[in-house]
Amino acid sequence: MSDLGPLIGEPPALDLVNTRTTAGDHLATVDDLHTWLNLQATRHPQAPDLANVRLTAPDLTAVHRLREHTSRLIEHARQGARPPAHDLKALNEAQRTAPATTELHWNGSALTAERNRPGPPGAQVTTWLAEEAAALLTDPAVSRIRQCEADDCVMLFLPAHPRRRWCSPARCGNRTRVSRHYHRHKPA
Repeated sequence: MSDLGPLIGEPPALDLVNTRTTAGDHLATVDDLHTWLNLQATRHPQAPDLANVRLTAPDLTAVHRLREHTSRLIEHARQGARPPAHDLKALNEAQRTAPATTELHWNGSALTAERNRPGPPGAQVTTWLAEEAAALLTDPAVSRIRQCEADDCVMLFLPAHPRRRWCSPARCGNRTRVSRHYHRHKPA
């Protein structure tokens, strides 16, 4: 469980799902969304550039809807189950709202490529997140996604090591270890 702020470090689709915790919603406001996207941009150069851009309440609502669809699709993928058709349709539609293109340019001596994502900022964000969700859902690693083993945590993670048990060793891992130690050593 994280009451310290959003946990960042997983693929963007998991980070998005993990913004809804037992402690609350880390994307409750447009400002929260902007802050979270700026954190993502530091890790993912393909994230939309939101410098000097103001997102709106409808943009936040679109991201919330995408988070719900992504969450259900990940859960079904983890179980190897057929995903709900309406969630697939919603994710596919979200990818089409502002698709990225690669534009070629001549710099005087060679061709260069530049990724461009036209459309309003909110559509760029939703499309990028939907594309990231599609990439995760089609990756064979999706079957390795785990839920944190802390009793009060709902966060998901993709373990880089097979023994990883918590969303964050510094958050849930430490709390769990301290709790176990206390119960082993408390007076009877």
